[in-house]
Formats: sequence, structure tokens, C-alpha cells
Amino acid sequence: MPELMQPKAVQRTEAAGRHFSSIVELRRYTLHPGRRDDLIDLFDTHFLESQEACGMTVIGQFRDPDDPDAFVWLRGFEDMVTRHAALTAFYDGPVWSAHRDRANGTMIDSDNVLLLHPAESSSGFALPAARPASPTEAASPAVFQVVTYQLKRPADQGFRSYYSTSVAPLLQGRGDNPVAVFTSEHGENTFTRLPVRQNENVLAVFSRFDDESAHKTHRAALENDAAWLSEQTRLAAYLTGKPLMTRLLPTARSRLR
Repeated sequence: MPELMQPKAVQRTEAAGRHFSSIVELRRYTLHPGRRDDLIDLFDTHFLESQEACGMTVIGQFRDPDDPDAFVWLRGFEDMVTRHAALTAFYDGPVWSAHRDRANGTMIDSDNVLLLHPAESSSGFALPAARPASPTEAASPAVFQVVTYQLKRPADQGFRSYYSTSVAPLLQGRGDNPVAVFTSEHGENTFTRLPVRQNENVLAVFSRFDDESAHKTHRAALENDAAWLSEQTRLAAYLTGKPLMTRLLPTARSRLR
């Protein structure tokens, strides 16, 4: 089976720093209207270093510009055993105890969580060694796009090969810059206090664009592209529905930026 095309972020030099996570949670929260900045302030002030001190990596946290009441973030773990230990340490620890009521008060739902692992050994996130130190620093102008393909069968049963040879080259030729590719992790949820979406098969592709203009140019190029439009029939044969495309804007202290 051909390997998925290597994300550009992984092609950067090691001097930029690497924080590879074998297990990643993609978490999307539905918030009470007007409360997103309150939660972002809590995260950027209290929930980054404190989680990482417990043995995990907070990969990035984001606003969804198309949904003012959504907060999206990613955290990673070395494996499922480490995940249990790290989450137990944090959620039983003093920082969460001090701020959980304020955090939970912003949320309507926090159970929309995909548990993922890199599709290939080289397709996880490559991250800088450090994040911005202060929430007052200017946020990155970058736009991250995550496209989630909901699959009829596990990704390794044909879809990964098809995506690598047919879909990925087409998208990259029209300005897509993939930085990571993940598939569903079907291992047991080792921290049952936090539910995850189980029994789903997805391929999640993360791409980075320098700014909103670059992302708009890419999307516009696809709208009238004959090759892309003709590929939709083949693509649909693998899927349970249309791919879900989400735009993500990094917060000021997001490591992924």
C-alpha cells in the first residue's frame, strides 16, 4: 500500500522541534452564546502548562470562525496507558479543581471528541519547541483546515491508498498544504470520565494556509475545477456522507500556529 503523501510540516528540519503524539484527541465543544473568549482565556492562562506538566501535549486551541459558539482543541499522548495517567493527574489535580466550575460554566456540550492516531509513522504533527509565552501576543494569521472523511470501513481497507494516489495530489496541486493526517483510534477509551465518539471510521486531514485569503483562494479553485468535481463520485463510494470541512483560527498561545 502506498504511504500517504508526507505532510509538509514533517519535512521541516528537526531544529524546528518535534512533538510527536501517537494518540490525539480532537475535541470540539459547544458553548453558551458569548462565552468562547471566556474559555479561551482560561485555557491560555491556566490549562496549557498545567496539562503538559501531567504528561500530555496541548497541540493547539482554536476559534471556528464559522461557529461563534464552538471551541476546538487538540491534545496528544504517547500511548493509551500514558493518556490514562496524564488525564487522571490533571483532572484530580489542583488546577482543574480551582477552575473547573468556570470552565464547565461556559459549555453546553463537551462530548464531541474523536480519538485518533497518525495514519503513517511520519504523518503526525511537527510542532515548535515552545508556544508563545503570553496571551497578549498577536495571534497567528494562519488558517488551519481540518477535513474529516467519515468512512464506511476502516481507512486502511482501501481508502488510505486511494486518498494518497488520487485525492491528495489533486488537492495539493490547488494549494492545499497538509500538516498531519490521522485515522480513528479504536483502542479502548482508557479514561471513561471523558466520553469519545466510538465505532466511527474517519480520516482527518489537517492543512495550514498562511492566511484567510490563501484559504479562500484554495476553496475557490476547487469550486470550478473539473478534475476535482469528477473525483467526487469515486470519493463518495468510500464515505457515509459529505466530507466535513472546518476552518480553525489559532488562539494567541496555540502551539500549532
